[in-house]
Formats: sequence, C-alpha cells, structure tokens
Amino acid sequence: MDNSAAPPPHLRVHAVNIYVRDLDRSLRFYLDQLGFRLAFDAKLGSRGRWVAVSPPDGSTVLILLAPQRGTPEYKFIGRATHIAFLTEDVLKKFHEWRSRGVRFTHSPRLRRFRYDAPGGPRTPAGEDPIWGGVFTRFQDADGNTFALMGFDVVTRQLEAERQALAAKLEAERRAAQELEIAKQVQARLFPQEFPPLQTLEYAGACLQARQVGGDYYDFLRLGRGRLGLVIGDIAGKGMAAALLMANLQANLRSQCATATARPTRFLESVNRLFFENTIPSAYATLFFAEFDDRTGRLRYANCGHLSGLVMRRGGEVERLDSTCTVLGLFADWRCETGKCRLDDGDAFALYTDGVTEAFNEAGEDYGVERLIEALRRRAKQPCAAQVASIVEEVRQFSPGEQYDDVTLIVARRRAG
Repeated sequence: MDNSAAPPPHLRVHAVNIYVRDLDRSLRFYLDQLGFRLAFDAKLGSRGRWVAVSPPDGSTVLILLAPQRGTPEYKFIGRATHIAFLTEDVLKKFHEWRSRGVRFTHSPRLRRFRYDAPGGPRTPAGEDPIWGGVFTRFQDADGNTFALMGFDVVTRQLEAERQALAAKLEAERRAAQELEIAKQVQARLFPQEFPPLQTLEYAGACLQARQVGGDYYDFLRLGRGRLGLVIGDIAGKGMAAALLMANLQANLRSQCATATARPTRFLESVNRLFFENTIPSAYATLFFAEFDDRTGRLRYANCGHLSGLVMRRGGEVERLDSTCTVLGLFADWRCETGKCRLDDGDAFALYTDGVTEAFNEAGEDYGVERLIEALRRRAKQPCAAQVASIVEEVRQFSPGEQYDDVTLIVARRRAG
C-alpha cells in the first residue's frame, strides 16, 4: 500500500514530571492559583497516586509526583524546572497570579534577544535585534521554578491563532444552529395529521441516524375514502439526503390529487419532477400504497423498495415485491402497479433498510424474518404501540452507533 500521500502521524508532548512534597497542597496551587485544570487523579496500585494538571488550553500535562524522602527523585523538589509558559500578555498574567498569592522572583522585564541564522551574520551591535519579549519567573508551593514569557512574534502568532479559533468556533456554532433548524423543518415534513378512516388503523415512525436524514414516510388524503401510505429512502445520508427528501415530499404532495384516478400517471409525474430537479446521481426507492376504505383494496407501486409485508389474520405472510425501478434516475420511466385485498384483522407493514440491516455485536442483521416475528408477537397491540416497540427492539438489537435511519409503517384493517 502506498503511504506517500498519507499525513504524518500526530505527535505532541504528553507529560512533564514535577516533583512535589504534598500532592494535595500542590494540586490546590495549580488549580486555585494558576487556574489549571485537573487532567486526572488516580490510584495506580503499587505505583501510588498519580495526579496530573494541564494549562487551560490543555496543550501539555504536568504530572505531580511526591517521591519518598531519601530517593534520588526527592532531590529534584524545589529546583528550576526549565519549563516556560507562553502568554500574549505577561503583565496581565503576572498581576492575576500575584493577586492569588503566586510568588514571583522578579517583576516582568523587557528582554531583547539576538538571533543568528546558521551560517549567517550576527545582528550587528547597536542595531535593533530581530525580536524581543517580556520575561519573569515564578515558584510553586515547593519552590519549583518556572518561566513566564511572551515574545513579540509569539504574541502576534497567538493572537492570530485566537482569532482563527474564535472564527472556527463561531462557524461551528452557526452550523450547529442551522442543523438544528433543518432538523425542526424536516420534522414538520413528516405527517402532522392522520386522515381518519373507518376500517384502517395505521401509524408510522422514523428514528433518524443523524440530526437530519433521507428516510421519508407519509399519509396522503386522496379523497373518496382513499388513503395513500408512502415510505421512501433517499440514496445517501445527512444534509444532502434531507434536501432530496424534502424535494420528493413536495413532489408527492403537490401531485397526489391525481393519484386516485390514475396512480401510475401520478408516480410518473413525481419521477419526472424528481429527475428534473436533482443531480443525475440522485435517486430514491419508494413504496406507494393506496387503500380503499370501502372495499379494503390495496393498490400499490413498489419502486425498487424493500418488499411490503401483508400479515394475514391466519398467520400467512405475503410479500409485495418491486413493480418498477427506482425514482429519479430515468426521464423515461414507466410505472406498474399491483393489487391485493386486506380483510378484517389483516395487517400491512412497510419499512426501510435501517430496520432490516441493523446489526448486532455478532454482525447479524435484524433481517426480515425477525421483523415478521416482531409483528406477529405484537399483533394485538394498537398500531402506534406496535411501531414504537419494534423501533425500540431494533435499537436494542443494534446498541452501537446507528448508521441508517429506521423507518416503519404498520396498518391493520378492522371491521367497519
């Protein structure tokens, strides 16, 4: 495998040891007086207690160690650590820490440094040096000495980094806010009302893998005692899929007035609009079913979607397979339909692959057979409760990260 284009491995300073006499006293100094953060405080068996602190930016960890008296490490307590902390405002940090009781060996001093490039001339005497800075030293509770300094060039660099970080955080905040708005908008695209029928109970739910997603379900009022049940799955995930889902939803709702008379012409019109208003690679699988409340007839078009399931009252299962290909890939698209009838007690289920392809820790898919068994076990529950419990069962079956939207519709015919 060619790694020539691979980025170099990440490298940073993990920790620097600071030897102290009393861990608790030193911990209070670094947290309360310097304003550092606690990185960890743990017991490590026979190795004793490990305490670590870090400056506010978390760039480096200081491990506080309390060696036994008489050991070689004990001699390092109270010495110069050769550790320097950089800040863009030494005077401000000096006054802040001194007000908290930090001992400084001297007030901040302006120092000028000369720099000699390898092989290059020294800065001539009497001329301005290339850079300079402010410097002081302070001690911790055990007399360990640290440097606090700020350089002209470092100050400019730190300020630039701070501005870049502030801009990044603001961009992330705006992106999160916009994503939350998109989530709320998309939630309104799912059914907000359920047209009442005399003989059909029905419910649906979508558990999205991300804040927005590409699964879609809907219940369309078609008039004359007919209901459209729709489930779809946009190719892709995230915001791009959510935008396509909104486009498909708008097409379906704007054209559904023609569905009762000529359902094939209705879906061909939806396909044409979806094809014309999206990129060439965009497509969606879709299952559209029209239920007649008077006769119990179910007329459907399975556009490259997973098979619908008809659960007969006697226990038999019928699968409603594809009748045509997916939406959005072809301008010249022909829709075919199928028919079946729901008798009293028969149920009907539509789902996306987020249900059947959810997998457990052993790598096993939830699968269609588990879905059928779940529907059978809950056959006496109201449809809304049935949907909610099956979606929860899928979530528990696949407890890790959710990779795809989980969408399910269940309907059941009852005596009119």
